[in-house]
Amino acid sequence: MLRHVVALILSIAATILPVAAQGVIYPGEELVYEVSYLGINLGTIKTVTEPWTTYNGKKAAKVKVFIDSHPNIPFVSLHSVYESWMDENLTHSYQFVANTKVDDNTWEYDKYVFDLDGGVITTEKFRNKSKVESKTFKTKKKYNDGSSILFAARRLVDIKRGIKIPSLIMDDTVSTICNFQGERQTAEINASAYPVKCIYFNGEANWTGIYGLTGRFEGWFSDDEAKIPIKAKMKVYVGSVTLELKSWRRGNWQPPKAG
Repeated sequence: MLRHVVALILSIAATILPVAAQGVIYPGEELVYEVSYLGINLGTIKTVTEPWTTYNGKKAAKVKVFIDSHPNIPFVSLHSVYESWMDENLTHSYQFVANTKVDDNTWEYDKYVFDLDGGVITTEKFRNKSKVESKTFKTKKKYNDGSSILFAARRLVDIKRGIKIPSLIMDDTVSTICNFQGERQTAEINASAYPVKCIYFNGEANWTGIYGLTGRFEGWFSDDEAKIPIKAKMKVYVGSVTLELKSWRRGNWQPPKAG
C-alpha cells in the first residue's frame, strides 16, 4: 500500500506543479524539486526543457519530467519519465508519452495524442510492449496533459483571473481550476539564503485519485520573467504534501529576492 501512496503522490505532484512563452521556455533549463510529507523525503521531480522542435509541421515546445522515489523508502521503487509536446504558446498539448517502472519485471508505456483538427484524443496503454488498453475522446476543447499543465500555469500565472484548464489525467478528461489573481507573496526554501519574491495562486483539482488525492492546492512561482515554480502544497487523505525547489540550471538565473 505504501508503494502505491508514494507513487500516486509523486505522479500527481508532477501534474500540479503547476508571461510570455519565450520568457518561460529556456532550452536547457533543469529544475529539481524535493517532494516531502510530514518532513519525510518521498522523492524528487526533475523538469528538463529541450530545444524548440516541430510537431506535425507546427512549432512546439518539448519538455521531460523525471519522477523518482527516494531510495531509502522501504518497499517503494518508482521511476517514471514523462515527455510532452506543447504548442508554442504553452496553452495546450500535442502529444504526451510516459514510461513507468511498475516493478522489477514490468514497465508501462502510455501515449496520448491530441488531434486538434480532427477533434479527437487517443490514449493507449502498453505493459511490457503489449497493448492492454486504448480509448478515444471526441472533443472540441484543447487539453493539457500532466506535464504541460506545469508550463501552462507558468505562462498564465499573472493574468489576474481564474480559469478552468481542460486536463487529461489518468486516462480521463477532467479539469483543473486555477485562481491566478496576481497576489504577491514571499516563499522560503532551503536552497535560497533569502526569501523569494513570488506570485501566489491556488486552485482545485476537479478529479479524485486513489487514496484521496484531490481538491485544493497552492503554488508560489518566481515573480520574474521565468515564472519558475518555487514551492507548492497539495492535499492527500492523510495531510499536506510539499514540493520545494532544490536546485536549478537556467543560465545566470537566481531566485528574485523579496523586498
